[in-house]
Amino acid sequence: MHLITELFITFIAIVAFGIIFSIPKRALLFGGTIGMITWGVLQSGLLLGTSSVFSTAIASLTAAIISHFLAKKIRIPVTALSIPGILPLVPGSRAYFTMLSFVEGDYLTGLEYGVETMLQAGAIAAGLVFALAIFSFGKGIGHRYEPNR
Repeated sequence: MHLITELFITFIAIVAFGIIFSIPKRALLFGGTIGMITWGVLQSGLLLGTSSVFSTAIASLTAAIISHFLAKKIRIPVTALSIPGILPLVPGSRAYFTMLSFVEGDYLTGLEYGVETMLQAGAIAAGLVFALAIFSFGKGIGHRYEPNR
């Protein structure tokens, strides 16, 4: 029951974010759904015992793949769906606790939080880039420029 509540709250938060940042109206519900799925994948990975970085990478890849499929189907830019999709993955609280630890003089804890924050951010980027590579594979073959001989 707890996970269902989290998914519902995630959906509402993503749609509200989309309204604030002027996501196209026809993409609001799709973006909220992708964000909800992404959160579910992240939490499922964590429940299965995987690391937070690996779970983040898988969730990011999931969000990017769904975003690419839906963007082609409803004819909107991929970023209008992928940004709301990865929003639940952003390690904002970790970044806050990183800075708080450094300000309080607890440098080892700050370094630990900082490394984890950077790894999670890298995992988000890796998932997005990997999906982009999958969807752009094969484009341009046969359309290469050949100079006149």
